[in-house]
Amino acid sequence: MNERLVLGNLKRLDGRAVDIVLENGRIADVAEAGTARGERILDFSGAYVSSGWIDLHVHAFPEFDPYGDDVDEIGVRRGVTTAADAGSCGADRIADLAAIGARARTRLLAFLNVSRIGLSRVDELSNPEWIDPDAAVRAAAEHKDIVVGLKARISRSVVGASGIEPLRRARSLAEKTSLPLMVHIGSGPPDIRDVLALLRRGDIVTHYLNGKANNLFDRVDGEPLPEFREAIRRGVHLDVGHGTASFSFRAAEAAKRHGIAPDTISTDIYRGNRLNGPVYGMPEVLTKFLYLGYPLREVIGMVTSNAARWLGRPELGRIRVGDAGNLTIFTVRNDPIELVDSEGERRTAGVRIQAIGAVAGGEYVACEVRP
Repeated sequence: MNERLVLGNLKRLDGRAVDIVLENGRIADVAEAGTARGERILDFSGAYVSSGWIDLHVHAFPEFDPYGDDVDEIGVRRGVTTAADAGSCGADRIADLAAIGARARTRLLAFLNVSRIGLSRVDELSNPEWIDPDAAVRAAAEHKDIVVGLKARISRSVVGASGIEPLRRARSLAEKTSLPLMVHIGSGPPDIRDVLALLRRGDIVTHYLNGKANNLFDRVDGEPLPEFREAIRRGVHLDVGHGTASFSFRAAEAAKRHGIAPDTISTDIYRGNRLNGPVYGMPEVLTKFLYLGYPLREVIGMVTSNAARWLGRPELGRIRVGDAGNLTIFTVRNDPIELVDSEGERRTAGVRIQAIGAVAGGEYVACEVRP
């Protein structure tokens, strides 16, 4: 993009009104609103701007069913400029996922599934032979430009009779590759306490607000488990991973009462829950956290600076002259919307977030706005 494009009359989260100028794919200027000049000017009066949203948990390998989708449909079209595929592919198909990312507008990163077969089937950790350490180490090294961690789905339907053993093997792989683990939690066995015991500083527990019996909060009074508080103290990262079955308003309200906020908000989005809910896209998931009472600046920080910090890529969480264009433009409107969690519980929010545009790879893309 060689033209000088002005994104005009945008609000920063600190209240400043600015024009952002893009030239040759980079941020050329951040000026006082109404003062910038360029060959093309897009007026966004009333809209906010942040650095590009980061979704640390998506499924962007379209061949796989049910957990697959087109990366740009779940990425830039919904305001997300950087998406991390959360274990769709293991060593067998990670090269194919990398090729998809190379063609996409959305920046695609990946957590490598510790099972070499990935999500070609949904019990990928039930057979020990599918955990091939040598193949995983090679794949992580060969695709170090996109692989940001390892993924292990540790719930009953995935591990079968293998119990906690796949997570022990994943822990060993993390040490061999010097990569963090993202661990999916869900129905037991294994018991959630045994899962937490194997997580280290910088590892991610995703789906931490699920409402299943094997969750992180006492089912009677909503008190966080002692093992959960200890995991937080030692630096385990808390990720939402909303998904079809992994976000409960009741769990989220218990977490907020006890001051246990997400480090990052992610969607666990794929074709089914994008089209049919309850996810739909990042704007809808962020709206749920506004409804829960988190301030806008904190909510957006969970998908910008917090996520960029975990990735070790601070440039993805800031707006700075000279950086590659990486922005999300969104509105916050007093517009009632019905929200539904993964258990079918419905709430009505009076304020909603909508993504209206994104700048990815220095190019402006209009978002799909859901009514």
